[in-house]
Amino acid sequence: MFDVSATPSLWLRPGRERSLQRRHPWVFSGGVARVEGSPAPGATVLVRADDGTALGWAAYSPESQIRARMWSFDPASPITAEFVTLRVHEAAARRAELLQHGNTNSARLVFSEADGVPGLVADRYGDTVVCQFTSAGADAWREVIADAIASLPGVASVYERSDAEVREREGLAPRVGLLRGNAPDPNLVAHEQGLQFAVDVADGHKTGFYLDQRNARTAIAAIAAGKRVLNVFSYTGAFSVIAASQGAASVTSIDSSGPALATAARNAQLNGVELGEVIEGDAFTVLRGLRDRAKQYDLVLLDPPKLANTDRQLERASRAYKDLNLLATKLLAPGGTLMTWSCSGAMTMDLFQKVVAGAALDAKREARIVGRLHQPSDHPVPLAFPEAEYLKGLVLEAE
Repeated sequence: MFDVSATPSLWLRPGRERSLQRRHPWVFSGGVARVEGSPAPGATVLVRADDGTALGWAAYSPESQIRARMWSFDPASPITAEFVTLRVHEAAARRAELLQHGNTNSARLVFSEADGVPGLVADRYGDTVVCQFTSAGADAWREVIADAIASLPGVASVYERSDAEVREREGLAPRVGLLRGNAPDPNLVAHEQGLQFAVDVADGHKTGFYLDQRNARTAIAAIAAGKRVLNVFSYTGAFSVIAASQGAASVTSIDSSGPALATAARNAQLNGVELGEVIEGDAFTVLRGLRDRAKQYDLVLLDPPKLANTDRQLERASRAYKDLNLLATKLLAPGGTLMTWSCSGAMTMDLFQKVVAGAALDAKREARIVGRLHQPSDHPVPLAFPEAEYLKGLVLEAE
């Protein structure tokens, strides 16, 4: 029998156990009464209610507002290397069907708390897996996790891209480099819907490609034929390439990053299509210029970067989302379609819809929601953890 008395404990304030009893995996700093023992950052602690009831095991993070992230709600099962390895392998197994029959070689193998491995993101592109360790707990098990991923069938390379700003809030320094196996292929590509997209493992955004927009790419492919398409925040041009491959009448891509647009041109070449018009510049400025020139498009794709990391940033982010959607709506031809997204976790779907509705009202356009877009199945959302649903998208039809 495992002796819990020798393990550091985190005691909750009265009433703060309720969220854990509902299986929400976060303990915020304001809910902590005291910590017994001297746990190091990332160490496993036993979480207790104020009456001493053991609630489960969590990774301790003394510098984060999220003071502990739950590994398990079973106090009788300690967190070991075998436990962590099994969690990684179970998560990967849940993606097997997608990788075998989903017309793609790429998937998110592990999605952090949603897969019971708090703070770990692991994305697979063919034989290469790119990891982000975004919490102290995941970082503490880094070597075990790397071994677990490297042992998966067909994996030849495990690369780390732990350079996201969120690590600073955990008191962690950035880390980038090879973890296991061979160096990633510099010509690595993600296959999807019969198309190829370059994956920049070392220097691209996040892990090199936006796997979370798989559903969006499918939706765009279904309606792009014959359309004049405007792709705002186009990044490496996946939306643009798909639109062109499906017979769009024209495609215009806007992004502020020259290297990203260069990769977009490479993606077009990989798939034998013309990228169309490319505009390097600030999206707000370019959109205002297009508006002033009375340009019109049949399909506008608006996928900005994250604008709100916390609730305190929501007001500013809402203004930015409204400005962007106002400009985009004004550029829609009668009967045109706007696909618009927010990837800000702090922005709920309800609030996002209100912001977009306000933009359409100010643009003096009648618009209706004809579809909603969400992150795909390899980015699951536990019922007890709605924060995992960070990607919200609306499909609007304007008169």
